Amino acid sequence: MDYIIIVAGGKGLRMGTDIPKQFLPIGGKPVLMRTIERFREYSVDLQIILVLPETQQDYWRKLCQQYQFTVEYTLADGGETRFHSVQHGLALIPNDAEGVVAVHDGVRPFPAIDVIRRCYETARISKAVIPVIPVVETVRHLHDGSSETVPRSDYRLVQTPQCFDIQLLMAANRQPYNDGFTDDASVVEAYGHAITLVDGNRENIKITTPYDLTIAEALLKNGGTE
Repeated sequence: MDYIIIVAGGKGLRMGTDIPKQFLPIGGKPVLMRTIERFREYSVDLQIILVLPETQQDYWRKLCQQYQFTVEYTLADGGETRFHSVQHGLALIPNDAEGVVAVHDGVRPFPAIDVIRRCYETARISKAVIPVIPVVETVRHLHDGSSETVPRSDYRLVQTPQCFDIQLLMAANRQPYNDGFTDDASVVEAYGHAITLVDGNRENIKITTPYDLTIAEALLKNGGTE
């Protein structure tokens, strides 16, 4: 059985609003609902686990009533960091479960269905997969008060969903936390397992600023979110 852990713990500070960014509407519907719906669209059998801070759960329930949101999911409490939030999500999966589990940012509502499928299917073989896109702008490396241009072809921008063999991610998340765990791939990498890269989609933006909301609205209007 396959799982998706959707992590949504943003506070909306960069949005300049009191409403957490995952609850802000795009196209008349909260971002987080669109994210959940995208994974249900990928598979009706996928087990969805939503990780939210306890302080946001009542507000989320009210939104679900307001928008008549009925997609089934299991709710887990958010942790101190993303690493701990994923641990809480994993705790809802049986210890002997087999299959693939993905971790996805709640504020990325536009992963292409083909990208989701590619990540899950590749993970059945390589056990640790992340979607990436090329860097299109010039990149400079800062060091010792100076900077230099580096070949952008040597770099990729990382997205989610990041997909893993369930037992592998469970084992990797038993490691002690450290500040180098910037995403789930870094956790698995620290555990000693190589990461496989697959092509992502550029529309799979992470909505964190008002500008991102503007882009998201345009993507919906122009039908460019598949």
